Amino acid sequence: MASSPIVAALAPLSLDPGRPRLTWYGPDGERIELSGAVLLNWITKCTNMLVEELDVEPGTRVLLDLPVHWRAAVWALGAWCAGAEVSVGSDPDDTVAVPAPEVVLTHRPAAWAGRVPLVAAVALPGLARRWDGAEPLPAGVVDAAAAVMSFGDQIGYLPPVSDDEQALRAVGSGADGDDAAESRVTYGELLAWAAATGHVAGARTLVTTGASADQATPAPLATALQECLGAWAADASVVLSGADHSARLREDPALRARLVTQEQIG
Repeated sequence: MASSPIVAALAPLSLDPGRPRLTWYGPDGERIELSGAVLLNWITKCTNMLVEELDVEPGTRVLLDLPVHWRAAVWALGAWCAGAEVSVGSDPDDTVAVPAPEVVLTHRPAAWAGRVPLVAAVALPGLARRWDGAEPLPAGVVDAAAAVMSFGDQIGYLPPVSDDEQALRAVGSGADGDDAAESRVTYGELLAWAAATGHVAGARTLVTTGASADQATPAPLATALQECLGAWAADASVVLSGADHSARLREDPALRARLVTQEQIG
């Protein structure tokens, strides 16, 4: 066995380190652009924090309780580099029969505090370097935004990951909108799953979402992660649009057309 295939798959990010690889459009006109070097640095720091502080290893169940967001992408890639089983779609009050998470990365830490062994709060606004939520962090919750920057810029030792280990577990509504449906991807399937997006080297792709701004509905988040991984492994770039911005693009075709031209999408 070897370490996670994601580590090698992200090698294209370093080929042209100054080229934009992730451009984020969030609420209130927020725009953040990460070059290949900066994006890889974020993923590396997230990986190291997950392994060194949160004791994540192959098989650890890590839940992303986050909306579609650039921070969700870097934390997911960090978790995959560490060999974790990344879950999306679970809620503190869900009754869906899935294994309970061991680590939760969330933008609503009060909802998870005391329910799982480890909770890390992810601040979403801009380039926030510490938790800035309306309420103080509950006791025992890790401030991920503050802690992550102290970790190394090179990935340390990573244990081997088996191809049959679960990489992604996405829980969503079934065909009738009520029954839970679950999709799974193993580490042996992960790169093919990402490659199915069909990204072409050098291209920029717009990824939008219809998710509610304050919910981490699984289908949009899983799709966004698939698009991001597929693009970066193919030496391509992503323009990621959050829920609020995506709604504006749907309502205003002229705005979408300007974005496509401005960001050289397509």
